[in-house]
Amino acid sequence: MGELTVESPAFDNGERIPAEYGYTNDDVNPPLEIDGVPDDAESLALIVDDPDAREPAGKIWDHWVVWNVPPETTTIPEGWDAADATEGMNDYGDHGYGGPNPPDREHTYRFELYALDAPLELSGDAGADDLRSAMEGHVLEQTRLEGTYPA
Repeated sequence: MGELTVESPAFDNGERIPAEYGYTNDDVNPPLEIDGVPDDAESLALIVDDPDAREPAGKIWDHWVVWNVPPETTTIPEGWDAADATEGMNDYGDHGYGGPNPPDREHTYRFELYALDAPLELSGDAGADDLRSAMEGHVLEQTRLEGTYPA
């Protein structure tokens, strides 16, 4: 396979994320398309976060933490039911996707996809920091899609 990529038919890299994906709107994940998963990948992981939240929230805000996504996955549909993967805790205190909700200005959101050489053993209450620790030494490739969301 080629280089790992993640894209969305809902917005281009660096462009605005449509309003319906926001926390106070429909609060469903945007559709994602995955390509170039390495042949030796055993699982995929996804972290969606907001590094611009450092000032208002005092930390990078985690919006979606998902692991053990089957490596043959090529599409994550809008409003995905992650029954074949594990969704951890976001910083809203919920499992699953929690959409953009910047309190002060436009923020940039990162959709970081990782191809891993093994499935991960993590509690469903794990967050992004736990996932990053568990992935150490297992990342074959990684890629990122970014989008902005207005305040």
